[in-house]
Amino acid sequence: MSNSLADSKEKGSLFWRISKKFQFAADKIIPDSFVFCLVLTLIVFALGMVFTGNGPLSMVKHWYNGFWTQMTFAFQMAFMVVTCAAAAKAKQVKKILIKIASIPKTPVGAMILLMGFGYVSSFINWAFCTVVTPILAMQLSKQVKGLHFPMMVAAGYSTMILGQCLGPSASVYALVATDGHFLADKIGVLNQAVTVYNPMNVTLFTILAVFTIVLSILTRPPQHEIVEYKTALDGVEEIEAEEVVTLADRMNGSKIMMYLIGFAGLAIIVTTFMEKGFLGALNINFVIFLFVILNTFLYNSPRKFVEAYKDNMKLATEIMMQFPFYGGIAGMMVDSGFGTVVVNGIMNIASGATMPVWAYISASVVNLFIPSQGGQWIVQGPLLVDAAQSLDANIPHVINAFVYGDEATNLLQPLYVIPALSVVGMKLKDVWGFMAFIWAFWTIITMVGLIVIPLLV
Repeated sequence: MSNSLADSKEKGSLFWRISKKFQFAADKIIPDSFVFCLVLTLIVFALGMVFTGNGPLSMVKHWYNGFWTQMTFAFQMAFMVVTCAAAAKAKQVKKILIKIASIPKTPVGAMILLMGFGYVSSFINWAFCTVVTPILAMQLSKQVKGLHFPMMVAAGYSTMILGQCLGPSASVYALVATDGHFLADKIGVLNQAVTVYNPMNVTLFTILAVFTIVLSILTRPPQHEIVEYKTALDGVEEIEAEEVVTLADRMNGSKIMMYLIGFAGLAIIVTTFMEKGFLGALNINFVIFLFVILNTFLYNSPRKFVEAYKDNMKLATEIMMQFPFYGGIAGMMVDSGFGTVVVNGIMNIASGATMPVWAYISASVVNLFIPSQGGQWIVQGPLLVDAAQSLDANIPHVINAFVYGDEATNLLQPLYVIPALSVVGMKLKDVWGFMAFIWAFWTIITMVGLIVIPLLV
């Protein structure tokens, strides 16, 4: 018995040893996130020619047309990362995060706090969760010894993904609940009580959420393999104002101007919440605006405000580079018809009972190349609905399965984890193995659940 315990402490828990198999593959195979993007580009380019008959020039044109479709989103995500990182570096915010991070006293308590925070913040807004959760993980790793930081980042990121499956802000759920959506003539308008909060979906989400917390707790490394990560936010203090001498210096250091902007922003925030409600207001632009206004108070002079943003601009580099390339991939998938070929090939082997499972699989595959739920639904939605109706499958369950498939492979597709990695100064290969480890369990549980749970609830 004593030898067994000693061996366990030396090698880590069973789940840790399994996770290391995934992480070993990540260390040896997974390149930097931009190279990952280029590899996907070349794969879609080649397969598009093989399966659709498009020539090289046509595929290049599709890539070019799609390249520009993500520019707005790229700027939104980049600006969000810079804005949230600036807020996280402020002395006042650091104190709050340190107080929150000081609540748990054990690694188990820290992981539960992190993931609970992640699920709640994901329900509020996925973009907020993506950036703030790894920042909390950073502070927890400083306060509680024995936490493996890469696993914390992967687990925290998974809460953002899974939270979208039960959150009201997911693109597809919001779309099919809108009057006049493009599939309304086939399925009507489906409110979120029917799609998001049906018994099957709530049950499956609960099982996955609890399981993921337990899995993250049980994936314990041995002491010598724990990585207590030093992040990009360490050692940065709030910018001090320079001595005011001239009129120009007085304006550069003016608190009055920043407070005027801040209070004007607060007026917009309050009225928006009153008009749209809390959850209704929280789109990505509004979340960014919340942090911008917060920063007008945290960095209460024009000079300090601008310098805070300058110091964080480098965190947005990979986002600004990669999002247009993913737009190019989506352009090739959609305009060449390759996305339709993939979905049709999978749907041809589905039955009424297994339709949700195949919807999950098809969404998982397509999401690797079109990492946008709304854009993916435009390609897959009509095909899934037609197949479901011809097989007499449950439409809300098929939609749920699509959302789970779309979200789950965000653990493999690195696009949305880039902001989180940028904030804490990590590389894709540092966390990809743990993300793939979680994805493998999710896929098994989800596919079983999509068949079994409807028989029980």
